[in-house]
Amino acid sequence: RKTLPDLGGASSLPEAITAAREAEDFDLATKLTSAMPIQNEINALVSERKELSSMGLKDKHFSQGAMLAFLGTAFAIEGPLNTYARAGKLFPGPHLYAGAGLVVLWALAAACVPAMQKGSDTARSVHIGANVTGMGLFAWQIVSGWPILTKVYELTKWP
Repeated sequence: RKTLPDLGGASSLPEAITAAREAEDFDLATKLTSAMPIQNEINALVSERKELSSMGLKDKHFSQGAMLAFLGTAFAIEGPLNTYARAGKLFPGPHLYAGAGLVVLWALAAACVPAMQKGSDTARSVHIGANVTGMGLFAWQIVSGWPILTKVYELTKWP
């Protein structure tokens, strides 16, 4: 809207064009008419935003993120507790560090939500960065957890 010319008190661009023509200010009418493609683009974007807003994607994203953070944090706590209960000690290594890092990144991403709701683009960038980095750590969890899983599977006495 910053690139639109001054509407001179009119509530819309077509209304401003009509007022300029009635006042026989043809230079202003031409200037306003040349801004119609910008106004059409704005109208299309507003329509798209309303359509996306009506789909409730923000609420779905929030619910899924909250569930992921809850389950992930629960498993990040349960894993070391299980290891300690079975082995009597923890084994610090890539798997443990990646899990701890994931919990920190999930907390960081969740902490960005209030600022994002107020329109902070920095918070949005941090939120996205934390989640992309978290995906990398999750991949590391899978790679570093596979040998642990196979070792536990081999050492388990099955009935």
